[in-house]
Amino acid sequence: MEQAVPRFATGVRLRHDKVRDAWVLLAPERLFQPDDHAIAVLQLVDGTRSAGSIIDELARRYEAPREEIARDVLAMFDDLAGRGLIRR
Repeated sequence: MEQAVPRFATGVRLRHDKVRDAWVLLAPERLFQPDDHAIAVLQLVDGTRSAGSIIDELARRYEAPREEIARDVLAMFDDLAGRGLIRR
């Protein structure tokens, strides 16, 4: 699972919404307002980094246990994939 390279599904974009002054995940006919933790993860989704390298970067950045970061990030990717927002 960590070797998978997550990427946004067709038509899905992470953008800063000036009106809301917040990051939003835009999808066709849908809008999601991720929390700050999700935004930190989503900003690393570039279609080239593996889930493992995203987890490594977050663990380094926040000086947090890698196992905890991995559990949370992989669960988030599973949820977003189930909603059709992320492909792996």
